[in-house]
Amino acid sequence: MRKHNGMRPQDVAILLKIISMNGQHWQLVGLSNSLRISISEISESLNRSQFAGLIDYHKKQVNRQNLLEFLEHGVRYVFPQQPGAMVRGIPTAHSHPFMKNTFMSEINYVWPDNKGESMGLMIEPFYPKQVEGVKEDQQYYKLLALVDVIRVGKVREVKHAINELKKNILHESSY
Repeated sequence: MRKHNGMRPQDVAILLKIISMNGQHWQLVGLSNSLRISISEISESLNRSQFAGLIDYHKKQVNRQNLLEFLEHGVRYVFPQQPGAMVRGIPTAHSHPFMKNTFMSEINYVWPDNKGESMGLMIEPFYPKQVEGVKEDQQYYKLLALVDVIRVGKVREVKHAINELKKNILHESSY
């Protein structure tokens, strides 16, 4: 096994995709196709996650409690984000439809997408083709948007996002 040089942003996205599959059996090829990430990069990501204790030895089951701890206490420091320029895109963070039910804001946050229907401040996705992956999986989209709340949100929004992530990550059948 190669030396571990730290987590990469796509590692979070890959683990959340596995969570969103709600216990379904998956293979690298299917994961690669749905995420638009090469099989070799997914394999390397799973190696990093296994080394970090975020996925089991066989690289099939996410260590949900460990992932939740990392998201709650580490993701904003390891993968910080500052909203960027105003762009067209897909709503994320507190602008995601789920969060809009609870929080109102005049400022939208979006992942850049030329075909997006919303305008907002750009939040950099965890990997380049993330927007394509979320269009096919609403649960995956919600999980990534909740993580973005942790990265850019205010205290009350972050607390709400963490509670939602706990419900979604720790309870496999909650979808």
